[in-house]
Order: sequence, then C-alpha cells, then structure tokens
Amino acid sequence: MENPVLIFGAGALGMQALDIFRRNNVLVYGILDDNKELHGKEFGDVSVLGATDDEAFINIIGEKCETFVAVGERSVRKQLTEGLNERFKSMPVNAIHESAIISEMATVGHGNIFAARAIVGPTSKLGSHSLFLTGSVIETAVQIGDYVTVGAGAIINDRVKVADGVFIGSGAIIVAGVEIGKNARIGAGSVIVENVPANATFFGNPAKKI
Repeated sequence: MENPVLIFGAGALGMQALDIFRRNNVLVYGILDDNKELHGKEFGDVSVLGATDDEAFINIIGEKCETFVAVGERSVRKQLTEGLNERFKSMPVNAIHESAIISEMATVGHGNIFAARAIVGPTSKLGSHSLFLTGSVIETAVQIGDYVTVGAGAIINDRVKVADGVFIGSGAIIVAGVEIGKNARIGAGSVIVENVPANATFFGNPAKKI
C-alpha cells in the first residue's frame, strides 16, 4: 500500500488496526475519534487528530490517503463507511495481520480486518467491512456477507453461508453447510448445528433460539 491511512476509531479495534498497519510498514496519517477526551492523545508516533467529521482532516481522503473504519459497533461502522463512500467515493482498505492466512483462491471485499492468526480457506467469498478477530477460522467454500463479526477463536466450517450483519461470538462453532440469516446473533462458545433464521439469537451447545 503506497498511500498513508487515516483510521476512524481510537478504541480497541483502532489499536488493533494501528498495530496491523505498523507491522505491514504502512504509514498511518492519524486517528479520528468522536471522544473529545482522546483528542491529542498519542499512540507512539500517531495522534488522535480530531472528530470523525473534522473537515480539516477528512478532506485529505482521496487519491493521496486511504481510510480504515475501526469501529466495533456495526451501525456506526456502517454509517461512517457509507458516508465515506458517498462523499469521497473512497472504499476503506483491508487491514490484514502478518500472521493471517488468506487463500489465494478466496475472494475478499474491502474494509475488513483480519486479526492475528485469522484463516480464510480456498474458494470462500467474503464481503466487506467485516471483523475477523484473533484466531478465527473460515474454512473452504464459505460465503460471508457485509458487516459481519466473527469473534476470536470462532470456527466456521465448510459451505456455511452467513448473511449481512451477523454477529458470531468468540469460540463459537458453525457446523458445515449451515445457513445463518441476516442480523442473527450467535452467542460465545455456541455450537450451531441447524440453520439460524434472520434476526434470531442462538446460544448453547447445541445452540437453541433464545
């Protein structure tokens, strides 16, 4: 990546993204966050410059500066991403940890984070603006939509289909061939052995609707 990156979000996810970009020798221009208490705070040589709507900084976005939206809350991440795309025609870049393994046969969208030891298997198709956290495993021929969160250590087995907006908690296991509907939530440590309807919450081993 030739251009520097401007990170939106100075929380835990922002620090994870900052660490990833540093490891990849990508220059981080700065961080924007709406928490005024963080403004001016420095993380190494990178400062929290201002709010996410600060014209003085967001006007640099474009041909000379990339973006990455590091906000865990899906609705806020979506709002910021859509605003950037609409205003600047700018699609956030991917943040891929040096220890992540992504098959060359996989298809990956934009604005995703692949944390340490995340794995994506061959022929899997991943959308955009999703979080694949530490040690998460995406097996072969998996389909994942946009704005999905796959928690640390979660395992999604082959041929699983995950719709937009799904949250999968840490350590969850999704067995092969299962389909998870839009905006569904899977509790941490759950084992999903059946299809999950849209907007449903499943928890347990084997997981049941709650």
